[in-house]
Amino acid sequence: MFGKILIQGTIEVVTGMHIGGASEFAAIGAVDSPVIRDRYTDKPMIPGSSLKGKMRTLMAKSFSNSAMLQEHNKDPEIILRLFGSSEPDKAKIRESRLIFSDMFLQNEKELKDIGISFVTEVKCENWINRLTAVATPRQIERTIRGTEFGMDIVYNIMEEDEIEEDFKAIAEGLRLLRYDYLGGNGSRGYGKVKIKDLSAYCVVGDVDQSMIEVCNQVLKER
Repeated sequence: MFGKILIQGTIEVVTGMHIGGASEFAAIGAVDSPVIRDRYTDKPMIPGSSLKGKMRTLMAKSFSNSAMLQEHNKDPEIILRLFGSSEPDKAKIRESRLIFSDMFLQNEKELKDIGISFVTEVKCENWINRLTAVATPRQIERTIRGTEFGMDIVYNIMEEDEIEEDFKAIAEGLRLLRYDYLGGNGSRGYGKVKIKDLSAYCVVGDVDQSMIEVCNQVLKER
């Protein structure tokens, strides 16, 4: 059976989030570490690869010890079939069932309505050398709390009898992320997020509506 289920939701930034981007030049007084931006709007974005990589790592840590060993191709079967494998075995091609889209700012107008004109902030920090006690200041740009990004994940149906099991794993990955962080400096309080308004829709193929209801119930419960 071939089909596609679209998982939509919203990622809300709960604490300042830093997903780094490259700076084209280093002007005097420029921020040391800027956030990645959408070139079309010049607003912060969340790359789909950031969400995919974080979810896979958290799930591998939760389901096995493969993440600790850095052996992605030894992840549990459920992770391999959802995220794919760079070294497929001869018996089964490990094609990813999940497609992650880049995520873009969706509540800029609402933020402006309450008086917020800029969706990033600059946080000044010091790195202290333990041997010399010399402090090295640095400026880190963060996407501010309260910003929201639209999340789209496409699930490719390959085995109809595995849909519910796959969705339980996806929902668990999103739940794990809620208690972790996106981007860098998470141990310093950066990148806490909330995932809300989750829903699943059949967008390609003929999937029984009862299965779509099961998928939505799984997402809701987690």
